[in-house]
Amino acid sequence: MGRVGVAQRQRRDADRAERHVSWRRVTTGPAATGWALGVGLAPEFRGRGYGTAAQRLLVRYLFAHTQVNRIEATTEITNVAEQRALEKAGFTREGILRGTAFRQGRWHDQVIYSVLRDEVKLEDSAAEDGPV
Repeated sequence: MGRVGVAQRQRRDADRAERHVSWRRVTTGPAATGWALGVGLAPEFRGRGYGTAAQRLLVRYLFAHTQVNRIEATTEITNVAEQRALEKAGFTREGILRGTAFRQGRWHDQVIYSVLRDEVKLEDSAAEDGPV
């Protein structure tokens, strides 16, 4: 592979490190599961709507391709920007999870959000404006 090819691959690898989405299955009852999702953005990508867009797309994808009724997300109580992004993506704030995240030598509170299947328009999954 030539220099250009190596540089392009290195840039793609660096881009992946700057932003990511993840989801994991969570048990919500004896016979029920849901999804917990997360979005991470490097500082230079924040405040541009990428997180909100990624959350909207991931919610639509998970509801379109799985049978779950609920998708949830948590964020630290001090992360006001992420809370706004979740609300713009159609999530509802449910409450505070006290002392659930251990970071930098101490326990932190988190805010939990969720969106339910019947709150999402799956037939218009290509649209990116308005609520989920």
